[in-house]
Formats: sequence, structure tokens, C-alpha cells
Amino acid sequence: MRLNTLFAAVVPLVLLLPLSAQAAWPKGVKEQYMNDCTKAASQSVNPTVAKQHCTCGADVLEKKFTTQEISQLMDKNTPPSGELGQRALKEISVCRVQK
Repeated sequence: MRLNTLFAAVVPLVLLLPLSAQAAWPKGVKEQYMNDCTKAASQSVNPTVAKQHCTCGADVLEKKFTTQEISQLMDKNTPPSGELGQRALKEISVCRVQK
């Protein structure tokens, strides 16, 4: 499974994700991210691998982004800036899918 294929499934979710650098996720947002990410990633890889990848992505976002940035990424009504979305994708790219 190519990592790019998984990213193609996860990118829309990441762009909607509000990020929090060493801050707490807004209430209910991490669960929403995990549900949406796992559902999308499970279309390309088995559910266990999808959950591992999404958990890694959530942890990276929590460490590298502020609560406000996480909120901007997860806001389904207002897309985040291109720069913030690209930064999120770059940071999450450290999460490797294990077959």
C-alpha cells in the first residue's frame, strides 16, 4: 500500500482538523477526527492499520499545533488556510503505515 494513497483518503479530514500544539484538543474534536480518519483510511488499509495511522496523526497534531490551529483545521464550515493545511500534512507525513 502506497503512503500517497492513504494520504489521499486522509487529506480531506486533515484539512478539517483543528490542531493544538502541546495543548488540549477541543472537547469532542479528537474523537471526531479519529472516527473520520479511521473510516476514510479503512477504505485503503485494514482497520487496525488505519487506527494506528490515525492515532499517530492525532498525536502529531497535538504536539505540533495549538488548540486554535486544531480548531481551524476541524472547522467544516470554514476551510483552513492553505499554509496551515500543508503544514498539517507535512507533520503527519512522519506517520508510516506498517503492513
